[in-house]
Amino acid sequence: MKKNVTVVEFLVALLVLGGLGALGFRWAVEGLVHSRAVQAVPDITKKSIAGALDQLAPLNLALMKEGSEFNAQVPIGSILRQRPPAGTKVREGKAIRVVVSQGGETVFAPAVAGLPLRNAEMMLRQGQLTLGEVTESYSLRLEKGLVLTQDPAAESSVERNSLVNVVVSAGQPPEEIVLMPDFLRKNLAEASKWASEVNVPLAITKDASSLFPYGTILAQDPLADAVVDDETKVKLTISARPSDAKDKASMTSVQYQVPQGSQESLVRVVLIDAHGERELFNGLRAPGSKIDLSVPQAGRARVKIHLNGILVEERDL
Repeated sequence: MKKNVTVVEFLVALLVLGGLGALGFRWAVEGLVHSRAVQAVPDITKKSIAGALDQLAPLNLALMKEGSEFNAQVPIGSILRQRPPAGTKVREGKAIRVVVSQGGETVFAPAVAGLPLRNAEMMLRQGQLTLGEVTESYSLRLEKGLVLTQDPAAESSVERNSLVNVVVSAGQPPEEIVLMPDFLRKNLAEASKWASEVNVPLAITKDASSLFPYGTILAQDPLADAVVDDETKVKLTISARPSDAKDKASMTSVQYQVPQGSQESLVRVVLIDAHGERELFNGLRAPGSKIDLSVPQAGRARVKIHLNGILVEERDL
């Protein structure tokens, strides 16, 4: 019995000593914490990270990033919010938690030229953009209701929710309105015939360095679908390469197969070379169908292929 009492007393004494030790440690920690000076949290919103650290360091306060958000009003890398807020009394060593701005969120404008207006609006919404001003213009290239041009241009970087203004085809013009045809990569004879019919003078500039056959139109001013009147000066740049030269401009084949699916897709093929950008193909094609285009090779060139307004392929020729 005596032995049992001694064991119990020993255990009780051990527990008491453990409790006293824990209590002493707590008092020591609390004493250390409460010995730190109290500081007022400064306002570090809209400050850069470096600027915020410059303010917090003399106060012996730390900085901790909680997250980041897009915000067009606050420059990228600046502080949007802080916790605790400015003016709060805290002890030295406290970490101020912040959310940092990622600046305005940017997206790429999809290519909507050639699409019906309703489809273009849906595509803009999917791209987090908004349809802006819609105007109409007569066109020889696209039928009524299809988008002719857009602003901002396709593939340009814009702020999320920006407005995209479009010009929609009003169809063929009435007889009293003359529009400029698209003569790019066509022969001068075709343009001369048109100019004679509408009584418009042509100003011709020759490019002897071109690899295209003689008389191929490399550039035109005004552009296709512009209104032509009595005061319009039509300027054409043509290839001056001799027509009897032994070597011929090489032709490059551009092929594309429309992906399988349940409905037709709008395919747009654009050629970009030293003479600018030209549309090679724009139309609806059935799933699985193939598009095969022959393009004269005249120096460095690049082809971009858009499917339903989205750039899906880009290749050098």
